[in-house]
Amino acid sequence: MLASLRLSPEPTALDDDSLWLRVRTRLRAELGDDIFTSWFARLDLVAVDGEVAQLSVPTRFLKSWLQGHYIDRIEAIYAEEHPHVRRVAIALREAGGRAAAPVRPVAPVPQPVPAGAGAERPVPTVLVPVLASSRPAEPFESSPLDKRLNFAAFQVGRSNVLAHSAAMQIVQATPDDMPVYNPLYVHSAVGLGKTHLLQATAQALATAGRRVTYLTAEKFMYGFVAALRSQTALAFKENLRAIDILVIDDVQFLNGKQTQQEFCHTLNALIDAGKQVIVAADRGPADLETMDERIQSRLAGGLVVEIGALDEALRLKVLESRIQAAKLRLPGFALAPEVVAHVARCVTSNGRDLEGAVNRLVAHATLSGGPLDIETAETAIRDLIRTHEPKKVKIEDIQRLVANHYNVSRADILSSRRTATVVRPRQIAMYLSKMLTLRSLPEIGRRFGGRDHTTVLHAVRKIDGLVTRDTSLAGEIDHLKRMLQE
Repeated sequence: MLASLRLSPEPTALDDDSLWLRVRTRLRAELGDDIFTSWFARLDLVAVDGEVAQLSVPTRFLKSWLQGHYIDRIEAIYAEEHPHVRRVAIALREAGGRAAAPVRPVAPVPQPVPAGAGAERPVPTVLVPVLASSRPAEPFESSPLDKRLNFAAFQVGRSNVLAHSAAMQIVQATPDDMPVYNPLYVHSAVGLGKTHLLQATAQALATAGRRVTYLTAEKFMYGFVAALRSQTALAFKENLRAIDILVIDDVQFLNGKQTQQEFCHTLNALIDAGKQVIVAADRGPADLETMDERIQSRLAGGLVVEIGALDEALRLKVLESRIQAAKLRLPGFALAPEVVAHVARCVTSNGRDLEGAVNRLVAHATLSGGPLDIETAETAIRDLIRTHEPKKVKIEDIQRLVANHYNVSRADILSSRRTATVVRPRQIAMYLSKMLTLRSLPEIGRRFGGRDHTTVLHAVRKIDGLVTRDTSLAGEIDHLKRMLQE
């Protein structure tokens, strides 16, 4: 009997590969294609050594993330498929595919968070670079990062899958990889997840040991002005140029000629040195009217990705995620599936309104103590239900429509021509730009061939006075308004 036990064959490589294929299939079925593709597509089997299944990944970040979030589930599935495999070990592999020995980090680099310790250890927000000069530069203070805004909480759908995939490619790149999308420019309306995506990317990169700085435009401006006042502008420049990745949020608020010049120099220096830059704004680069043209050109030269409105399926995923988080605080809180689906159909604006809806539902459930049906839910979220969202009108659209209506070209409207056939359409376009957009008079003037704000003010007052006396002109302008807002 003992001899027969000794002669029992060890699992072959083919058996191990087949077992690993079954484990991957179950992981994909349980977690879904989006999560599996993001975290498990590059997880490979090295060997099964006794009770240990040895796996490998190409980056430290993937290793840290899988150990901190999915190692227990992988081990459980392995044990169900093969009782002799009781533990899973994840190692780094070299570029050729072979598992590599752990890389000794260069200080100061935070070590990957071990499994189960994510809640106790703070997420690193900035890594202080050590310069090659005789003395290190002063640390550059990063904007604070919200630990809740991580990839695990980011819901992926059709409207944001491209932006998410681009961010993941940056996160999963090794330090020796040259940036593929540089800069990565993400823009969207308010509350659609661009800040969440940027903060998740910054936290993931910092956890993986990369020197990353996350800044809002306000923080960049404050830091630069403070450096000028304290005569430490050189240290400010050196610190920003010594990092690996710069993440800038809300770049549309970057004002001031000198500040924009410094940002342009920083942008050029980092990109030319092969450092990754990630930028977010509420509009595309071409619509940053107050931004220096060189910055607009540099930003437009990378990958520009727009995050669109949340579709119903994605709104439902966001709601379910927020409800699960609420249940951790209030274990007795529950919502019927039909109520959740109804809220997802009704609240269509953005993710922040969805979070507000969950907060209102939690408050009603806590204070009233009764079950939440559809009627009660409608009462709780009635201020978040918007029956009509006005269309966002762009100045370029106004110029094109007015030019076409009056049989002139857009170039004529932007030119310095003073003929009557051009002046009146130009004034009407300026008037509509003031009435239908939130742009200031100086901004509108710049978009009309660099004109002064007093020219725009004169045009607005001129057309405003004419429409009160000329019913034909008033009808034309009303017609143009309806066409722009449809």
